[in-house]
Order: sequence, then C-alpha cells, then structure tokens
Amino acid sequence: MGNTIDPSLYLSTTNNQSNTNGKDNSILGKDDFLKLLMAEMQNQDPLSPMDNNEMIGQMAQFSTLEQITNLASSLEKLLNMEQQNQYIAYSSFVGKNVTYHKLEDSDDPNGDPVVQEGHGVVSSVRFTGDSVEFVLTDGTVLEPANISEIQASSETPSTDET
Repeated sequence: MGNTIDPSLYLSTTNNQSNTNGKDNSILGKDDFLKLLMAEMQNQDPLSPMDNNEMIGQMAQFSTLEQITNLASSLEKLLNMEQQNQYIAYSSFVGKNVTYHKLEDSDDPNGDPVVQEGHGVVSSVRFTGDSVEFVLTDGTVLEPANISEIQASSETPSTDET
C-alpha cells in the first residue's frame, strides 16, 4: 500500500482557523466541494468502491453549483452595467425644461391628495442610493415618475394666449 493522502486535504482539528481571505468560511464553495469529493474518492474502501451512479450524481451537483455561481456573477455585472446606463440617461435631463405632475398631501387629513402641476428647468440630478431625484432651478425636487413632458430646449413652454 504505497498510497498516501495529500496533507492539504486533511480537515483541521482546531476551531480557531483564521479567515485570511476575507470571505465567510461558514459557506462551502465549489473548491471545498471538489476537495471533499477528491478526498472521498481517495479514501474509499477498495473492497466496496463508490457507486458510479453516485459519483456521477456528485459530479453533476458540482457542475450545477459552478454554473449557478457563474450565472450569479454574470447577472450582477449586467445589473451594474444597466444601472450605469440609467444614470447616464438621467444626466441628459440637466438643462431641459420639463413639465411635471406631483402629488401633494392635502391640508385636510381626510382629503384627497392635491395634484401640483408645473414647469421648470432641471438644474441637477441626484443619485441617492437606488433612487434618482431631479432638482429644478426653483428648488423643486422631483422623481422620474413625476415628469410628464420634456422639451428640447431650456426655454419656458409657450402658452397659447390669443
């Protein structure tokens, strides 16, 4: 029996392992799963080896885990890119004249909210956490859902007074 077990596959007998990579060690990753599978294959009883179907099932689980990890990473990158594109699109509102409709609470606690309509020029865009706020030159703060019309120039909209 000339087979030896790779010492890197041994499990530590102490509970004071240091967390040197900054990751949460309480969750097994794909590398840990592969190490466990290799240790299981190396240390199996030669008179009663692992069933081929069981080994194939474990390899399929490993492959599935790896693909899910890759998919999650790709989705996170895609969401970050989409958020950046959205920020760029919102920044194009600066200097534009907008028409808005904004709900204001009524003075009467039992009354319906009052719809405030107005016009103004967007002076800046604020990105606060996951939301966006448009600040008009008169200090009015709007959300994207409040804006109902965008004019091409910063001129005030004309009213047909004849």
